[in-house]
Amino acid sequence: MSTDAPAATWTDEYELGDDPEFDYGTKVRARKHIKNDGTFPGAEVGEVLIRKGEVGYVRSIGTFLQRYYIYGIDFIDSGRLVGMRRKELELVEEPA
Repeated sequence: MSTDAPAATWTDEYELGDDPEFDYGTKVRARKHIKNDGTFPGAEVGEVLIRKGEVGYVRSIGTFLQRYYIYGIDFIDSGRLVGMRRKELELVEEPA
């Protein structure tokens, strides 16, 4: 079978070999809209939970599938605690 896309390697998809990118209390921003994949109670599947640019704080750090860090982000403005991956977040730099 042939494909034009390069195959993902174990290192491309494995985050747990390094320390978590963010620490507890770190201020982060959503890099994209986050929709309910069916795991967020009280919201319809496909409903936007967090909008791109919304700011929150790391409240918990866990793992998923023994491959990825999942950051529990407390989004104060929307009142939601949402699990997100590193690639969905960016650090919010505080002014000096």
